[in-house]
Amino acid sequence: MEKTIFTPDNVQGTTVTMDAAEEAAMLIVNAQIESELASDAAKLSAKAAGNQKLLDLGLTQEEATALTGYVPPSE
Repeated sequence: MEKTIFTPDNVQGTTVTMDAAEEAAMLIVNAQIESELASDAAKLSAKAAGNQKLLDLGLTQEEATALTGYVPPSE
């Protein structure tokens, strides 16, 4: 894999090949980011599902928001 190094003297950057350690570190960081994104998506999905259950029980959105703090995204 390649990376681009930018400096104040070389704003266009220089492309160089990553060594094995750099590539391994990048792959680890990418995996951590993907895991965090999946976790965040799961939490948001659970909040939306819980909100919908409260609405199905007959609460208004204002009441559900008052209980949980969840505000559904605007459409």
